[in-house]
Amino acid sequence: MEFKDYYKVLGVEKKATIDEIKKAYRKLAVKYHPDKNPGNKAAEDKFKEISEANEVLSNPEKRKKYDELGENWKQYENQGGQNRGGFDWSQYQNSGGGQQYSSSDEFGNEENFSDFFESIFGRGGFNNGGGRRGAPKRKGGDYTAEVALSLEEAYNGTSRLLEVNGEKLNMKFKGVRDGQTLKIKGKGGQGINGGERGDIYVTVHLPQHPHFERKEDDLYCDAPVELYTAILGGKAPIRTMKVIINMDIPKETDSGKVFRLKGMGMPKFGKDNEFGDLYAKVKIIIPKKLSEKEIELFKQLALLKQ
Repeated sequence: MEFKDYYKVLGVEKKATIDEIKKAYRKLAVKYHPDKNPGNKAAEDKFKEISEANEVLSNPEKRKKYDELGENWKQYENQGGQNRGGFDWSQYQNSGGGQQYSSSDEFGNEENFSDFFESIFGRGGFNNGGGRRGAPKRKGGDYTAEVALSLEEAYNGTSRLLEVNGEKLNMKFKGVRDGQTLKIKGKGGQGINGGERGDIYVTVHLPQHPHFERKEDDLYCDAPVELYTAILGGKAPIRTMKVIINMDIPKETDSGKVFRLKGMGMPKFGKDNEFGDLYAKVKIIIPKKLSEKEIELFKQLALLKQ
């Protein structure tokens, strides 16, 4: 009988916390779940293996017993599985009095454990005589998903169709931020023994925009302004998320001056008709390919300023 390194199976360190173990298990379980790999025997075996590892490492009592056994397993193996040299193998074996029960994982699948597991913990790891009839309710597993949206989609609002366990969910997005995680309650894995379903957590990704920079619900952009307009005053076209507007530019406006356009930023998530602001930074455009007359006039202006 071969020793199973449950930490290696889940890809976690021996000092991993319960939350880290559960997170690693859920990630692997989603990947190797039988529903996602129909007819794949290797994936099915891997799913059983990670379920077995999670059953032990997420239970403090079983984990302690397993860690103690792991330290002594090499000694037992070197003795050919015999009780020689003072190694008491019986202290690690299950003593469930012949009572054997099965268990279900948080994804609702019946767990089948290896000979190694059953030798240490018994079949299914339950020795309380209660069986599934007296088992407590357990919430189903949570699912995760990722969605990529453009800034325009986040501004105007859009939707994505998600399919989970054969169920189609139309999820709407408006005003969301990059990295924001949204929760769909009660649409995750099926509960166990009558427990409630798990949830779905959807993380939003917004790529960098070529024109706007977003900070919270506010937007920032450059506002190109002709030199003559900056000096004499006038109108300059400014792009917003909705339309292009002609913004008033006071005379003698410096390059770098920032104008605030109230309510022209991003819609605030979960709030109707509330928006952030748009901050437009003046970037003066120096005229190119000047005529001889224009150059002469600029020289005259330079002399006047001396």
